[in-house]
Amino acid sequence: MAVGLALTLVGSGCKHAPVGVTHIPRRPQTGGPGELPPENPLGNPGEGRGLIDKNIGGPGSPGIPENPAGSHDGWKQDASALAEHTVHFAYDSSVVRSSDQGNLAAVADYLKSNTAAAVEVDGHCDERGTDEYNRSLGERRALAVREALVALGVDAGRVDTKSYGRDKPIDLGHSEAAHAKNRRGEFIVLTPP
Repeated sequence: MAVGLALTLVGSGCKHAPVGVTHIPRRPQTGGPGELPPENPLGNPGEGRGLIDKNIGGPGSPGIPENPAGSHDGWKQDASALAEHTVHFAYDSSVVRSSDQGNLAAVADYLKSNTAAAVEVDGHCDERGTDEYNRSLGERRALAVREALVALGVDAGRVDTKSYGRDKPIDLGHSEAAHAKNRRGEFIVLTPP
């Protein structure tokens, strides 16, 4: 009996769940173009649809080389240089709106004119939803902006991304107007030390 118990314990092993891995939901492949995925794929309140624009070009995506977060660690940061070109997102979406194309073009032009500079795109969410889901959505937003900049001719190696989820709101209100301000992609100019 002791041997059987020992074999059972050994057979079950010491399984460890991965630590620090954030599940990023993908848009279901059911339905036709323009069909929204079901509300709340993670069962979380708030920003639950997780709209993704054509499988956003994150690390390992075709055509966009991997750019690990913080590849410009130690560089000087300037949050004000491109602050007027912040990109805003619709509720529960990581799709860059056509109304923000001018902001993206201005950022791309800035980077093309300042070849020594890089940029960090910070993805943010409003207060609704869980921390985990908002970090995931903030990451998708930052990656969508990065992909848009690359499409405008910016070298992908010059664009870092970071997600703050709902941790850094610019408007502490609880109205839809406050939420709209907080759903954003901000640009931080990075220059060599």
